Amino acid sequence: YLTGSHTWANFQSWGNLHPQIDFNTYLNFLEKYNHNFIRLWVTDTAAGGGGRGGYCEPQPFVRTGPGNALDGKPKFDLTKFNQSYFDELRRRVVAAQDRGMYVAVMLFDTWGGGGYNNHGEWNSSPFHPANNINGINGDPNADGKGIEVHTLKIPEITRIQESYVKKVIDTVNDLDNVLYEIMNEGGDTGILAWEKYFTDFIRNYEAGKPKRHPVGITAFSEFGMSEADANAALFTSNADWTAPLGLGSNAPYAVNPPASDGRKVIITDSDHIELPRDSDDLYLPSIWVWKSFMRGLNPIHMERMGPLTGATDHPGAENARKAMGHTLSYAKKMNLKDMSPRNDLATTTYCLANPGSEYIIYQPESSFWNIFFHKSFTVNLVPGQYRYEWFNPSRGTIVSTGSFTAEGGKKSFRQPFRGDAVLYIYKP
Repeated sequence: YLTGSHTWANFQSWGNLHPQIDFNTYLNFLEKYNHNFIRLWVTDTAAGGGGRGGYCEPQPFVRTGPGNALDGKPKFDLTKFNQSYFDELRRRVVAAQDRGMYVAVMLFDTWGGGGYNNHGEWNSSPFHPANNINGINGDPNADGKGIEVHTLKIPEITRIQESYVKKVIDTVNDLDNVLYEIMNEGGDTGILAWEKYFTDFIRNYEAGKPKRHPVGITAFSEFGMSEADANAALFTSNADWTAPLGLGSNAPYAVNPPASDGRKVIITDSDHIELPRDSDDLYLPSIWVWKSFMRGLNPIHMERMGPLTGATDHPGAENARKAMGHTLSYAKKMNLKDMSPRNDLATTTYCLANPGSEYIIYQPESSFWNIFFHKSFTVNLVPGQYRYEWFNPSRGTIVSTGSFTAEGGKKSFRQPFRGDAVLYIYKP
């Protein structure tokens, strides 16, 4: 079970827009909240935040010139790697491993090609024809963006990207805490084929290495594609794990996450799911974390990390942090590998269970009246002797424990406190 907080500048500095955070302080922060997963961000351009945030460093290619790029610094040589970039990447992944944390190593980012019409970032891309000494042009249709960089349309660029991916793999292949993420988002025809290509490329290259690692394709939407179709394409792709879209206040992954069916490891990331990230509701992000956990998903939270960056947090960020840590505690306490989402066993519909052995049920604070009343729900149990504990998510405390005998079938439980609640039932 993977869960944790992440933010943009946890590897590169994005200039004034997102100053780089001290990585050890960041790990201390995650450890404080009992998190175990990091999405390690990159942006494949020399200017972060749409060109508004100053220089984005370090970069994987050296800047030797001759001549200056559009940002006034020496042009890139796309045949030579900046070793300090890869040394720093390894240092951070090792530091996370030493804390028992997993790292999704992001390889590419849509912003570097001018995604979302960020021309400022494209103007600082190493693949902009004015920014490299190798005659590489990532904008062959001259529309002012390099969206083609993240497709298979330019073989010379694909070969450079292959060399870069090999270098990343060579840097971290021996480590056990690594996942690969092909790209953060994207929205042009051909991008999914490109991501599938690099998913297979990683597998083939690692086949000759000591270790193999999971490869992920995360939220994307090719032009004209609906959110539902985009997510369906993710689930039928060749990726090991994915992170779906959930845009808008009525999106399924935002309000009532569908249960995992086992085809993919699914990371629900509030970077791609707007409601828990942007809501002014203090408790909605933590409710979303618990709902995701009960549906066999792995919730992670995209946030500004005010305590570390000085930025203004979203209202529910603190509650999301705590909820992720609480769910991880239960994931470690249970025999999680034998449990599955079982919406049918509890009237709350939020339940993980290995029937006859363990059940964990979540009752969301789903209505105004639940704030003032102690709600009841039923759980369909296999006959036997059980122990139980009530956990109060708002306070982060176990409120009561005990034991009971189940005759089999539906048994009613009345939560001993107001608000949302967790009931853990297990065989002694």
